[in-house]
Amino acid sequence: MLWISENASAITAIGSILTFLVWLAYMHLLYKSYSRQRRPRIIINRGRGMNIDSLCLISNMSAESIFIQHIVAALETPQGTKQLDIIDCQQSEEDGDVYRPHQGPLDSGDYLHVGTFRDILSHVARHHGESLDDYRSGNLPMPDALDIRVIAIYGSEDTHIGARRRFLVNEDEGDYAITPDRLVTQRLTSRRDRQRIRRWMQQLEQDARDTSRPG
Repeated sequence: MLWISENASAITAIGSILTFLVWLAYMHLLYKSYSRQRRPRIIINRGRGMNIDSLCLISNMSAESIFIQHIVAALETPQGTKQLDIIDCQQSEEDGDVYRPHQGPLDSGDYLHVGTFRDILSHVARHHGESLDDYRSGNLPMPDALDIRVIAIYGSEDTHIGARRRFLVNEDEGDYAITPDRLVTQRLTSRRDRQRIRRWMQQLEQDARDTSRPG
């Protein structure tokens, strides 16, 4: 007791420091939990089956709404990457083609589909003067993969965010098979990712200008 009495001020100071460290750690955990909840999360997946005729689903699992600006399908081939913004592509339905624009807000927990993977492959091939039959017949080499890229604005942020998922394309019993090359969708939210998104958008603008030129 005498030692405690003689060192009371030092013990009090140490106790205050330890209490401060505990509160600092607690605040750090709260901030990490809050930032994790606020972090945008877009999921690209297959729905209504696991084959080439399954739907390409885009889900918003973020805490807030997102505004989808571009949905890019990039077909990787031995001849190079052939891409197309499919944000306004028509989707094949049983009763015919239906125009269904996808640019706009997507609420938290909501999802949309941009047609089947077969539709997407057909759109990209047709945009570049080709067809799926050209690949399957051997007139053109088979594509290696289909990269689905989503460019969006999250909540009140001014900068763009993105998500991408790459699907391997293979031939299976005279038809196509498509499988994701990773288990989860890649989130694009870092500064380096935003620079990559800007390059994608610049390429889309250049493609649009080239398409609009006569001849």
